[in-house]
Amino acid sequence: MNNSFIKNSLNNTISYSAYRNLIKKLIAEGKSTGIEQSDERLNFSMLNDKRMDRLDKTLKISDETQNSLNNLNKGFTFLVIAEGWCGDAAQILPIINKVSEASDKIEFKIVLRDENEDLMNQFLTNGSKSIPKVLILDQENNVLDSWGPRPGVASKMVLDYKALNGSLDEDFKKNLQIWYNKDKGNNTQEELIGLLQAS
Repeated sequence: MNNSFIKNSLNNTISYSAYRNLIKKLIAEGKSTGIEQSDERLNFSMLNDKRMDRLDKTLKISDETQNSLNNLNKGFTFLVIAEGWCGDAAQILPIINKVSEASDKIEFKIVLRDENEDLMNQFLTNGSKSIPKVLILDQENNVLDSWGPRPGVASKMVLDYKALNGSLDEDFKKNLQIWYNKDKGNNTQEELIGLLQAS
């Protein structure tokens, strides 16, 4: 792909703490991240903010993840495309933050989807601008791999449900959040570590 998209987007990145603070600031103003503003997106943002508060306190990386991180012999950047109203992003970003905090070989940077459309269009999922999308970059900012918007088990749940019902309803979305809570970030950790080890 055209590396200029990456370079341009890297100029727009924010840290995880800045992302969290931005969401809280916008909520206080009755807004969400992104171009489209609605009560629904504001409500999702408020729910996700509480969810991330909880996950930041309770999530732990596994011993296997820590051992794998300790054995990394080169540096990587997780460049993540996200928005504050996205339920999957609220589950995934706290995990990525914990992984990056556990290794000095990993940098974690976030860009907002709607402000980085050229980049997002390079990493569509089945033609859709699904987020979060994790781009794994090497030290020269080349894209080694991409991941997302959710771990394989959750993606299969989504595809199977859509095949049967045509779309995702509120009951399914609740069940997906229950799966995330039970999983405790383990599937995401395993898949991201697998990509790092293969890179």
